[in-house]
Amino acid sequence: MTDANTVVYLVDDDPGMLESTQWLLESVGLTVQAFSDGRRFLDALGTPERGCVILDVRMPGLGGLNVQEELQKKGLGLPVIFVSGHADVPIVVRAFKSGAFDFLEKPFNEQMLLDSVQQALAQQREGARSPAADPGKLAVLETLTPRERDVFLPLAQGYSSREIAEKLDVSVKTIDLYRARVMKRIGAERLPDVTAVAIAAGLLDPLALRAAG
Repeated sequence: MTDANTVVYLVDDDPGMLESTQWLLESVGLTVQAFSDGRRFLDALGTPERGCVILDVRMPGLGGLNVQEELQKKGLGLPVIFVSGHADVPIVVRAFKSGAFDFLEKPFNEQMLLDSVQQALAQQREGARSPAADPGKLAVLETLTPRERDVFLPLAQGYSSREIAEKLDVSVKTIDLYRARVMKRIGAERLPDVTAVAIAAGLLDPLALRAAG
């Protein structure tokens, strides 16, 4: 449950998607302000204290990544959750490098979106109470979803996206998206950093790493 001052801002140029997503969020008690245009959203935003933003990546005029940049210029610390029907890996990487909280591919699972929104709002509340708090690597790993954990360990062991995709019986594109999400979650810039986190957390034996080649 959120208070009346917490708003989920929804920005998507697809009228059907905008309406259905707004209904979904409001059905669980969230306060939603919906916009079909990135510039109109920015002009109407003001200086909100609490909330998050759900942004479509590709929109006429000001796209989602540009809206994210404008939010940063305004100094607004609202978590940003991107949604896109064209979630190629370079876009995902750029979004995460710019500080996105999450990135979901359309058509997204409704529960996944709700979970992401609640996690973003919870993180913001925790940050507001203790800005300097650092939960540590173990605590960060504990926030991974089951599917993210399924990707994390093979990734730490040195398996490629294609090999992980075959193991989990999903597409390589899906694994690439989860890979980007996992790396963002644990603050890893490079694949060796993922391995280091797994070893430091006691989840991986250095001797169990996959042999190169």
